[in-house]
Amino acid sequence: MDRYTAILEDLKRDPQSHGGPPDGILLCRLREQILRELGFRDIFKKVKDDENAKAISLFKEVVQLNDAIEDGGKRLENLVRGILAGNIFDLGSAQLAEVFARDGMSFLASCQSLVPRPWVIDDLDLFKLKWSQKSWKKAVIFVDNSGADIILGILPFTRELLKRGTQVVLAANDLPSINDVTYHELLEIISKLKDENGQLCGVDTSGLLIANSGNDLPVIDLTSVSQELSYLASDADLVILEGMGRGIETNLYAQLKCDSLKIGMVKHPEVAQFLGGRLYDCVFKYNEVLNG
Repeated sequence: MDRYTAILEDLKRDPQSHGGPPDGILLCRLREQILRELGFRDIFKKVKDDENAKAISLFKEVVQLNDAIEDGGKRLENLVRGILAGNIFDLGSAQLAEVFARDGMSFLASCQSLVPRPWVIDDLDLFKLKWSQKSWKKAVIFVDNSGADIILGILPFTRELLKRGTQVVLAANDLPSINDVTYHELLEIISKLKDENGQLCGVDTSGLLIANSGNDLPVIDLTSVSQELSYLASDADLVILEGMGRGIETNLYAQLKCDSLKIGMVKHPEVAQFLGGRLYDCVFKYNEVLNG
C-alpha cells in the first residue's frame, strides 16, 4: 500500500514518471505489478473455485428455465438479465465484496432484483430487433468474472448463439486478476459442463473456441491482445465486451469495425455518477456497423 501510494504521489508531481499519463489501464497495471512482486498472484483462487462449483451445479437448471421461454425476444431478454445478474459477483467492488463475505449471493435472486429498465444505457430493444433480423457468423466475447458471471450468465447466452449457428470465441485473461476467470480456468469449466457427446445441454460445441486474450488486468487495452486472439477475431462480425472494467471503464466509447455490444453492471459510485445513473444500474450499449 505504501509503495502504491508513493507511485500515486510521483504521478501527481510528474504524470509521465511511471509510463504515464495515468489512466485506468496504467493504474491497474501498476497495482497488479506491485501485488505480484509481493507474492499475491491469485488471492481469490479458493473463492473462485467454490463459486465455480456452485454455479456448475446450477447450470442445467438455468438453461432449462431459459429454454422454456418460447418467445425469442423474451428468451433473449432473460439471457441478458442473466449476464447482468451474474456480473454482480465482482470482488473488485468493495461494497460487493463486503456483501459477498457477509451474505453470499444468489444468482436467481439477483436476476429478479436488477434495477428496473430503462437502464442508464439501454439499447436492449434495438438489439432484440436486430437479433430477430440478422445472424452473426462469428462473435468474440471478452469475459469477466468467475462463478455465476461466466457460468450462469455468459455461457447460457453463448449456447444460444451456438444454437443460431454463430461461431463463438470466448476470450479470457492470461493471468489472474481479482476474481476474473482465466483462460486455463475457463477450459476446465467448459470440460466439466460438456456431456459425454461434447455438448452443452444438447447443443453442439464444435463452434466454440476458448482463447487466451493475453490480458492480465480487470480492464483491457484492445490494441494489445494476444496474437492468437487477434487472428481469431479478424473475421468477427460481433464483439461483446462484458463487465465494468472491459465494457464500461475502458471501452464504452470504442468504435469497432464490426457490430459491438458493451454490457455490464455499474458497481462503483464514481462510474455511476459519471454516467448519470444509479449504483448497480446496468449498461447495455449496442453499436451496429452498416456496410457500404
